[in-house]
Amino acid sequence: MQKLYSDLQRNEAYLRQLYNHCSDVMYHSFLIEGRTKALIMHIEGLADTEGIERFVVTPLMLEGNENCEDIGDLIRRRVSSLQVKKFTLFSECAEALSDGNTILIIEGQTACYSFGMTKWEKRAVEEPSAEVGIRGPREGFTEDLRTNTSQIRRIIKTPKLKMESVKIGEYTRTSVVLAYIEDLVDETLIEEIRSRLNHIRIDGILESGYIEEMIEDHPYSPFPQLLSTERPDVVSSCLLEGRAAILTEGTPFVLVAPVTFFSLLQSQEDYYQRSIITTTIRWLRYSFVAVALLLPSLYVAVITFHQEMVPGSLLISMASSREAVPFPALIEALIMEITFEALREAGVRLPKQVGAAVSIVGALVIGQAAVQAGLVSAPMIIVVAITGISSFMIPRYITGIAVRLLRFPLIFLAGSLGLVGVVMGVIAIVLHMCNLRSFGVPYLSEISTPNFNEWKDTLAREHWWKMNTRPRFIGKYKKYRQPPGQRPDPTRGNGK
Repeated sequence: MQKLYSDLQRNEAYLRQLYNHCSDVMYHSFLIEGRTKALIMHIEGLADTEGIERFVVTPLMLEGNENCEDIGDLIRRRVSSLQVKKFTLFSECAEALSDGNTILIIEGQTACYSFGMTKWEKRAVEEPSAEVGIRGPREGFTEDLRTNTSQIRRIIKTPKLKMESVKIGEYTRTSVVLAYIEDLVDETLIEEIRSRLNHIRIDGILESGYIEEMIEDHPYSPFPQLLSTERPDVVSSCLLEGRAAILTEGTPFVLVAPVTFFSLLQSQEDYYQRSIITTTIRWLRYSFVAVALLLPSLYVAVITFHQEMVPGSLLISMASSREAVPFPALIEALIMEITFEALREAGVRLPKQVGAAVSIVGALVIGQAAVQAGLVSAPMIIVVAITGISSFMIPRYITGIAVRLLRFPLIFLAGSLGLVGVVMGVIAIVLHMCNLRSFGVPYLSEISTPNFNEWKDTLAREHWWKMNTRPRFIGKYKKYRQPPGQRPDPTRGNGK
């Protein structure tokens, strides 16, 4: 670690060599009080040039009557900056410059001073496009880390909300913040997340997905083991349950750990609607998740091996529609499923103005043309359409991808072994999920425990005044979130 020299020229020469061919690094030499040589450095586009001139350079150039033997005391008196730090290493200077700070180097000093004069263009707070809701807050995270942390602070105002920062990436030096509520989270979980973050060795972090793959328990599983969200209210609710959040600079997506399978099937609106409405929608959602996973494979199995399970009139109608189709049901299903997934991905990648039109019109046109050409049957089009609509019921995009991927091996098993193959595939998926862990928490922990309190927010969503306890994850935790008996007795009049 190279320390700064007491000679200003040597320090400037070292930094100019370090930032050779960097046209955006600005240097400005001046005299403090007209007698002491000094050098100001900042990166254009990251620092507030007007603020540097007004609050740093101009006050230090003025000649005054202060008898300040310590230059640091003079800086504290004259410079109007709340973030003043002192560094003695060139590596610390470079890191401060990269963060948008302004560096002041003074003749005869073996230390430099950093001022928080950052200013760059950033996206305004908007409604998240991937998690649109009917009821609830409309704010979403942005790419600016401090904007994101401030949004959480604005919701959770207790000083027990802790935010630990770490730099990851040899070249990007990306700021990553670990957020948790001290009284609610288990320290074992925080120690584990800290350890995994500190063990990441990579040249750069551009998005939170890099970190997700680095720290998840089972990287080869199709199921996500961390929740990614753009909504501050979702992160805040998870923190209040005793979870931890990982915020990454440069991305609006925040990671939450630990998670379970049923928590990935819950929407933020489940907690803003009335209990009976939320419970009904949840059961509808769970039913359509099963449809999205199993319907094509069940159709292939019945058509190929178990025609006796279909009523006679329906079987005749299906047979007549398949009479001109040259492919077996397995190939027919694969063709339509792959085509539908391609159209769906094309709609996502295209601009919003044409993406929805291409995905919908393309599916209609191709489906109708395929039926008229005799390549696929009309019942298969209906099955694929219902499956596609069912997959849209899954609130988390990454969870929907896992269901879509597992649909294809189930189709192969159905075309090879019939319903026996489908049952074997479902058993294999359930066994795999039973073996999954998210930072030590079983993936199916809600339904694997006989504790009724854990079911109040799983198969149904109880009234808020009945959900007195928090979900248990690992180790110690604060069990009760509210005292019992919050609901007044309406027969007593005004709750008295």
